Amino acid sequence: MFANELTTTQIIAIAILPTLFGIVVHEVAHGWMANRLGDPTAAMLGRLTLNPLKHIDPVGTILVPLILILTVGFAFGWARPVPVNWDNLRHPRRDSAWVAAAGPGANFLMAIGWGIIGKLATLLPAGLESIALPLIYMGMFGMFINILLMVFNLIPLPPTDGGRIATSLLPPPLGNALSRVEPFGIPILLVLLLTGVLWRVITPFISAILGLIQRLLGG
Repeated sequence: MFANELTTTQIIAIAILPTLFGIVVHEVAHGWMANRLGDPTAAMLGRLTLNPLKHIDPVGTILVPLILILTVGFAFGWARPVPVNWDNLRHPRRDSAWVAAAGPGANFLMAIGWGIIGKLATLLPAGLESIALPLIYMGMFGMFINILLMVFNLIPLPPTDGGRIATSLLPPPLGNALSRVEPFGIPILLVLLLTGVLWRVITPFISAILGLIQRLLGG
């Protein structure tokens, strides 16, 4: 995304905060929603916190994003999933959809927030370019990574959030059939990712949502 404009060190410095917040807040949102709907598991385990140490997955939060930044110029990753006991939810079938949607919803709100930061940075007076430019780049990256996380997680293939939403909303026979795909979901997504098929599918959605946010912000 920025590989042709910035050094690797600058890319890492700009990407680390939006990426970390994007994946941590995504997980916290799941736990927060579950707690609101009757399951206190995440709260009892101390996972309703923005402290990244409580959510870091060595591979998904550190290794994968770092490799991607160094190779293709953008970061993508995941945190340790927040535990949810679906049986504790007051209306398990319906509420599980809300819990699943909370993560992508948080990413959408964060994308707007980073867009606002980038927009405000363009209004800084002349002479503050050393502050404005990093904030502009960080705002751009924050929008991109959060939209990417949102769209990717809404793919209706278990175990993604989209898969959880689909199994909850579909008629029980179809939802149960889709849920049986879950053990194969990650390998399927990895194959689609490595072959480029997944990127071709989700890129139009990412571009459309990014354009929508930019229009909302007058950019």
